Amino acid sequence: MSTSLQQVGLAVKRLQWRHHREANRRLAPLGLSLVQWDTLRHLHADPGASLHRLAELTFQTGQSMGELAKRMVDRGLLERVEGAGRKVQHRLTATGEELRVAGGEAVDGVLAESLGRLDTDEREVLFELLLKATAPLDSGGSGA
Repeated sequence: MSTSLQQVGLAVKRLQWRHHREANRRLAPLGLSLVQWDTLRHLHADPGASLHRLAELTFQTGQSMGELAKRMVDRGLLERVEGAGRKVQHRLTATGEELRVAGGEAVDGVLAESLGRLDTDEREVLFELLLKATAPLDSGGSGA
């Protein structure tokens, strides 16, 4: 009996849900949610990212990302800086950077408990398969 697409999809969803739930639990003592830590992580990797881009990267709407950024500014995790023209950008504060690093350690612990069970070759295969499954569809096909 072969594994169905639904079974694979459910297994991916269960793993993602476990990661999300446990990461939120471990980030809570730092005063962070997973989406807040993810915002810090992405802003560290791309300091000039717009709120629109951060919303895409963190799976938020533009409006919810704007509200989240405001709350993170109010907490001293981010600061607003003037960009070109009327563009407002955000960057990490020292506190935001400290929490990004501490949060990364917490999230790494979560991932080590699941993905860490795989050896290096298995993780590489899983990564390649996930990239393949999430690649954009080829729009040059027959349309069927």
